[in-house]
Amino acid sequence: MSAKAAIHKEVFVPHGEKMLAAVQVKRKTKKKIPFLATGGQGDYLTFICLSVTNKKPALLTITKVKKFQGSPAFVKRSQWAIDQLRQVNGIDSNKDSPEFDLTFDTAYDQWVAGSAGEKCTFVQILHHTCQRYIPSRKPEFVNCQSKLLGEAQPVDSVIVRCKVFMNRVRKDLVAHHSHLRRRGNSILHSAADSVTSAVQKASQALNERGERLGRAEERTADMMNSAEQFAVTAHKLAMKHKC
Repeated sequence: MSAKAAIHKEVFVPHGEKMLAAVQVKRKTKKKIPFLATGGQGDYLTFICLSVTNKKPALLTITKVKKFQGSPAFVKRSQWAIDQLRQVNGIDSNKDSPEFDLTFDTAYDQWVAGSAGEKCTFVQILHHTCQRYIPSRKPEFVNCQSKLLGEAQPVDSVIVRCKVFMNRVRKDLVAHHSHLRRRGNSILHSAADSVTSAVQKASQALNERGERLGRAEERTADMMNSAEQFAVTAHKLAMKHKC
């Protein structure tokens, strides 16, 4: 099970929530955490998660989830309601970047995602969610690529990309299958030709053997006739001498 799947199952499902997106992050600048705050543990993993309640009206939250070294459990560390989010800074609108900042009413964090793609996916879903669930005073998205803030629904665009990818894979599989089928037919034809050739050769060999046997039988018959004629001639000579 992946870390994100485990977070969804362990942190959000028991509280009647569904995780919409999550991104693994590290701080741009290392923040010193008191020894007691971490329970004496060392390194840790941090995830920023977006979730929604299953019950209506839907309540959305952004949660900081951590997993400390040596501990199998994921734990909530901080949580904000979606309407407390004031700004999402994508850092660079001209190229993919793993960096982004989140500004809340009472907090400001600078993060670096595990990859630019992971950050882009999270920002895209976060923007779509804010547009859908926040009726007024929506958070500001600055320095974000236009592809992340387009009118097309993020989830729909992901589905479209998946469909395109699956269609490409399907076409590749069909082409590969056709190639294998053609190759298989070629192999079958080749095998059939080989079998036919072998049968023809065997038949020819049998025919040649039959001809040889026929000739041998004819020679044997000739020899037998010659022997009989010799015997008759010898008998006649013997009778003549007796007389």
